[in-house]
Amino acid sequence: MSFGQPEGYDGQARPRLLGRRPRSQVVAAAVCLVLGAGLIGGAATGSWLAGDSGETGTGGGFASAAALWHSVPVDELFPPTLEGKGAGPGGADRTWTRIAVAPDSGCKGAFDPLLRKVLGTVGCERLLRATYTDATQSHVTTVGLLFTKADAAGMTALAARFDKERLAGRSDLMPLPYAAKGTAAEDFGARQRAAWVISVLTDAPVVVYAVSGWADGRTVAEPQSAEAAMESGATGPVAQAGLGHEARGLADRVERGLRGHVRTATERPS
Repeated sequence: MSFGQPEGYDGQARPRLLGRRPRSQVVAAAVCLVLGAGLIGGAATGSWLAGDSGETGTGGGFASAAALWHSVPVDELFPPTLEGKGAGPGGADRTWTRIAVAPDSGCKGAFDPLLRKVLGTVGCERLLRATYTDATQSHVTTVGLLFTKADAAGMTALAARFDKERLAGRSDLMPLPYAAKGTAAEDFGARQRAAWVISVLTDAPVVVYAVSGWADGRTVAEPQSAEAAMESGATGPVAQAGLGHEARGLADRVERGLRGHVRTATERPS
């Protein structure tokens, strides 16, 4: 049976000072130490330069979006004029002019009972709305931004429900318009709703919607969702007038603007 040499002796069993190492081992250890420190320091520097705290940025962006309703001017959320290049039927260009902005408020009286019940699962922090007209003042469209009280999981659940149950295409879940007196939208009421779109965001606590109709106050017997009205070969007055394109085009551009502000708020140094 053999045992290893006790520490304190060299290979020939001669005494040596504890802690002393051959020169080659000392040099190798020093090199490893320097390289290790460099790798750690480089990783930390990269993290600082990237602004990465080790956590995902999803939470920060979500929280930033929740505060936009009171931190971003209305002219930036709902610009006075919006250009819709290729947004009309057949890829025609569109220009929309804002004619009214509703005071920011809660959701009381802002939705029909059934839609209010569906959206109630995420709560209502604030509702912002504006109404636009096209260049010919033939059509009017209300765009809304519902800032909810939900977290990311709540918004994801609502989006999944809209998708699974096809709620965005149900005419009994149409949003209400904002009809402002003294404007082209004065007669834009519940019976004048022609086309609509609802988009539940999952990266922000916001529901974006739009509803369009004719500016002359005519009633609509068979409204269509924007998706249905924009289908190739879609018939009927709503589709033929391009009112689905009006709702979709405005909702998309307001949503893009909102996402731009979310990115800016997220990237802004603290």
